[in-house]
Amino acid sequence: MAAGSTPKIDIEDLAQNHKNVLYGSACFNGEVFSDASERSQEELEKAMELYDYIEVQPKENYSYLVDTEELSEDRLLSILRSIIDTGDKLHKRVVATGDCHYVNPEDKILRDLYINAKALGGGLHPLHYIHREELKNPDFESPDQHFRSTKEMLDSFRSWLPEEVCQRIVVDASNEIADLCNGDIKILKSKLYTPDANLPGSAEKLREICYGNLKNTYGDNPDPKIKDRLDKELAGIINNGYSVTYYIAHLLIKWANSKGFFVGSRGSVGSSFAANMAGITEVNPLPPHYLCPKCKRLEWATDPSLRSGFDLAKKRCPHCGEEMLRNGQSIPFETFLGFHAEKVPDIDLNFPQDRLGLAHDETRLLLSTKEENEAYAKGEPVESPHVIRAGTIAKAESKNCFGYVKKYYEDVLGKAVGPDDQAYVSYLSEKATGVKRTTGQHPGGIVVIPADMEIFDFTPYQYPADDPTAGWLTTHFDFASMHDSVLKLDELGHVDPMALRIMHELTGIDFRSIPMNDPKVLSLFTSPKALGLKENRLDFKTGAIALPEFGTNFVQGLLEEAKPKTFNDLLIISGLSHGTNVWNGNAEDLVLSGKSLEQVIGCRDDIMNYLIQMGVDSGTAFKIMEYVRKNKAGNPLKPEFEEAMRKAKVPEWYIDSCRKIRYLFPRAHATAYVMAALRVAWYKVYCPLEFYATYFFTRCHSFDIKIMSGGIDSIMAGIQDIQERSARKETNDTDDEKLKSYMAALEMVERGYTLENINLMESDSSMWKVSKERNSVIPPFTCIPNFSQRAAEGIVEARKEGAFLSKENLLSRVKKAKDASGQPYAIGNSIIEALDDVGALKGLGESDQMSLFEFNF
Repeated sequence: MAAGSTPKIDIEDLAQNHKNVLYGSACFNGEVFSDASERSQEELEKAMELYDYIEVQPKENYSYLVDTEELSEDRLLSILRSIIDTGDKLHKRVVATGDCHYVNPEDKILRDLYINAKALGGGLHPLHYIHREELKNPDFESPDQHFRSTKEMLDSFRSWLPEEVCQRIVVDASNEIADLCNGDIKILKSKLYTPDANLPGSAEKLREICYGNLKNTYGDNPDPKIKDRLDKELAGIINNGYSVTYYIAHLLIKWANSKGFFVGSRGSVGSSFAANMAGITEVNPLPPHYLCPKCKRLEWATDPSLRSGFDLAKKRCPHCGEEMLRNGQSIPFETFLGFHAEKVPDIDLNFPQDRLGLAHDETRLLLSTKEENEAYAKGEPVESPHVIRAGTIAKAESKNCFGYVKKYYEDVLGKAVGPDDQAYVSYLSEKATGVKRTTGQHPGGIVVIPADMEIFDFTPYQYPADDPTAGWLTTHFDFASMHDSVLKLDELGHVDPMALRIMHELTGIDFRSIPMNDPKVLSLFTSPKALGLKENRLDFKTGAIALPEFGTNFVQGLLEEAKPKTFNDLLIISGLSHGTNVWNGNAEDLVLSGKSLEQVIGCRDDIMNYLIQMGVDSGTAFKIMEYVRKNKAGNPLKPEFEEAMRKAKVPEWYIDSCRKIRYLFPRAHATAYVMAALRVAWYKVYCPLEFYATYFFTRCHSFDIKIMSGGIDSIMAGIQDIQERSARKETNDTDDEKLKSYMAALEMVERGYTLENINLMESDSSMWKVSKERNSVIPPFTCIPNFSQRAAEGIVEARKEGAFLSKENLLSRVKKAKDASGQPYAIGNSIIEALDDVGALKGLGESDQMSLFEFNF
């Protein structure tokens, strides 16, 4: 239960669940201290009955009660003696406990920062006393509650208790309680409990799906290398109990496809050929190869330097003449699950942002029990759910802590932070980071409890933000503490699947049919020539503006230096841009010195593939890859790793590059990103209006339509204004978003297309529209800042009756219009003013009764 904002357990529940649990009586906020100070002896004795040991703390811990004049020191000591005497009378162990809040005395100031800071929601810390001016000692300090040594504990109690009692409660009782605790206590599960009972028979179903797709793709007699890889992967997956994870992902993607939307994969799952055959990922991790879609003839690429099948030259099948498919991305399975499939698989799925809620609901429906689903359908609570959102812990960040320190200086020290204080303030801010602020709910993490177990076998649960009407419950423990014991599905909302679906719908061209090696599309990453810009006012060096993963200033600079020409080049660049210490000061220097992109380390898999190619044992190559990709602390490369590489004649520059790396992106993840980027780029080249309409809708969040619809000079002026203010550090996030939309608008207009103003009779409420007749895109009403969605929908509904006659007519018709549920739309004068301000109401008079001055003679 929760009292206010504090989670609590009913005392009746504590009594009923006492077996194998020791209860202590807590600090001065506990009922024992409260009863000893305010109630009768009889009530105190009754309160002590529940507890296995009675706690008292050093008297310094109670200084707050004395300093706030709630108790005198004599009264405090009298209460503590009463607690000890009553515990002895009832034959309860009385033990001296520390109630520690920090380790060292010098850390006290860090707690003081939090005592003085406001909590989330504006609440105050229990020790934050707001009436200090009324006290005799208004400048009192918070209690000393560091981790005291045995000597410190004894010294504190010796000041007011006999030596024999001090030894008994500080030393003897502490050891007795420790002896009561079994050293093998494990609160959390120590192995992975997969939800096989939720989907019985997953292993056989997965095997059937994979081998069925193997036959459909590679024919009745697939190449032995392909079948051997699938056999090996499935054996490891099934024997380690991970088949249900694969099967869940398969079912969710199958469901999504049946609803007409695409799901992208993240992370290393594309390293798994079984995942590809199960339809979980589009990424094919086999070596580059040709495959005839008709007769199933397969030919492996013969060039060992070629890493991606998408870069193979076109070829017709020598057997039947059909154009052969080109695929395979050279990704070893071991990077996903290890050499023996012993690593817990993380299958992360990217759903369209506007379909994520549906995906989460389908997951719960798929994996909950029948009784739970019936309860959800009726809107009834579920006492022990088997599908629940993963909890998170939000910690104080550096910027929060800087504010705490600044406030402490002002409130407690009575001064502002001065120049001489900056170093100490920075030190305190850094030391105070990482403290838990609140709990939250993972945006896409869904925890699945096995149907033959209970959620309480793993974690308590809670309502998010203490809202009992919330549709999803949340694990009380954050998922990191349960990672190795229970399955978490990562189902996140992502803009790429949504954008691809919208462009598919606008053009009628299925994005899955788009080739990965179109010359014009690939050229965008080195030149804007394929876009046919009239002037190129901003001197764009590439045509990658507004493309996912490649449109940022950093990646634009990387493209200019690296000059990618192939799919594999782009894949390496994706890895370089997502890694840490991979490009700057590392691969960048190598490329500038003459090394090719194919030679540098871009993704983690590159290390393993290259080292095996050079003759390093595969097991050692795997260990080196794992060490390098996770070396965030910057530890030296192990001597045995360097020795193995030198023995295989690996160049020193390559070894040095490994030393510098702190994090490496998976090749499978990079492949998925580049495939999505190339599909979007194809629409940009061949379906530009649909591309820009989708880009503005899905990826831009702030606009100035007057500037964007004003033509090239207007857009250039808007860009220059933001750039000049940025140089003076006078811009904010809204300006950054506007600059992004201005850049895309400029490129679009320079290609000869028009960005129109808001059109009262054609603009959609929120979607950008395409006008093929006028070679233009039409912005929606909601791209006007603070424009109400309901008002926009009301205008769209009201205009079905015909053109608006005046501003007054517009206002009244929208107010009269109703939605499908019979609810009226809301619109006010501020909406009319906003439309007027952007010029969308030109030609409309103020009222139906036109004045003489509104005629154009």
